[in-house]
Amino acid sequence: MMIKVFYIRSLNWRSFKYILLFICYIVFFSSTNAETERADIIVAKDGTGNFASIQSALDSIPDNTSRTWIILVRSGIYNEKLYITKNNVAIVGENRDSVLIVYPELRRNWRQTHENDWGSAVVNIGNNVHDFMLANLTIYNNYGTLYGDHDHQFAIRGGGNCTRIITVNCKIMADGGDTMSLWNASSGMYYHANCFFTGWVDFVCPRGWCYITDCRFYGYNLTASIWHDGSSDSTSKLVIRNSYFDGVKNFPLGRHHKDAQFYLLDCTFSENMADRPIKPAFDTLKFRWGERYYYYNCHREGEDFDWYADNLTSAYGSPVNESEVTAYWTFEGKWDPERNMPAVLPFASIPTPRNNSKNITPHAIDTLRWIGGRNALSYNVYFGNVNPPPFVSNEKQTKYQVNKVTPDTHYYWRIDVVTDSDTLKGDIWEFFTGA
Repeated sequence: MMIKVFYIRSLNWRSFKYILLFICYIVFFSSTNAETERADIIVAKDGTGNFASIQSALDSIPDNTSRTWIILVRSGIYNEKLYITKNNVAIVGENRDSVLIVYPELRRNWRQTHENDWGSAVVNIGNNVHDFMLANLTIYNNYGTLYGDHDHQFAIRGGGNCTRIITVNCKIMADGGDTMSLWNASSGMYYHANCFFTGWVDFVCPRGWCYITDCRFYGYNLTASIWHDGSSDSTSKLVIRNSYFDGVKNFPLGRHHKDAQFYLLDCTFSENMADRPIKPAFDTLKFRWGERYYYYNCHREGEDFDWYADNLTSAYGSPVNESEVTAYWTFEGKWDPERNMPAVLPFASIPTPRNNSKNITPHAIDTLRWIGGRNALSYNVYFGNVNPPPFVSNEKQTKYQVNKVTPDTHYYWRIDVVTDSDTLKGDIWEFFTGA
């Protein structure tokens, strides 16, 4: 001990002071970096997180949660099925192209030894689960690639009373039919934004109320891409806005076996789409509320077909204006995910006005809104009628008040997320004002 004390005292005081400052610097910034990430649980295959598997992280969450628990998944391929049994949970990938949850399962095989579908998907959502999110990752049922069978194979499945399910910035893929199967016909509400869906027959097939925006679809079959069951309530509907459909040559758009209600607005179809309207799966089917297929501003690359001409004025119940067709409207005012979605992505998302909105009444635009970044301290706002838009403000909240917009103008805006260690540049969004 005396030697140690003598050694310290023999140091030049200035040198000793710099050593202390260096130690404090290391401790401070190590603590700061550790506190930057606001996710509750981190999953990493290399052992650097709290868990090495996603299911282990799910199992660690308390049974009763009043806030959203965020599980951040580091890059890697996770060959596991997930069983979602708890509410208010978000599974968020580090990057949607580098976080892959992959498992091969054929529904037909599963049902040979099980009495129901629980466990037949890659992501299995429990019958009573609500407020569950998947974000920034890929989910893939690869049974068809491995074994050559393209029969029904779920990437995501939920039934019973599951509701308020969100996917955002995800790739949801299967090598067979029924890729995305959320099946609560009586009260299910589902929201999907900035996602890529692919599969075989009926690969996006919700029951209940579903709103999809800014997504891409690719179908590998000649039967149907989208499907809807709206038989439990006359107001249930499948709404798809500002999305792109592609597939093998002569892929058909959609069909239904039960009462259904389809709305497609601002959608683009590739030239591979067949001249085949959405229709009942069989000519003998009868429906309480008739055949309900509504379109606005949809176009096919190359030649357009007459069957998707604008017809919102004949919408079921009463005519509807395209500006009214929002997520909130879709869910009959019971849920507003575009206003209340938890901030789980690292970057800003879900702009209001909706990206690529057209003919907006100028006096209706007084505030720009967005869903914030998970680790944001503030937001740099860029806004104007030139691209790229100029910087206008730094905001603490997820909104910016616009002084005035002019008629017949093309506006651009961008939100950069400012954290304590970085600034994450956002995408450029745009909207058009009307006269």
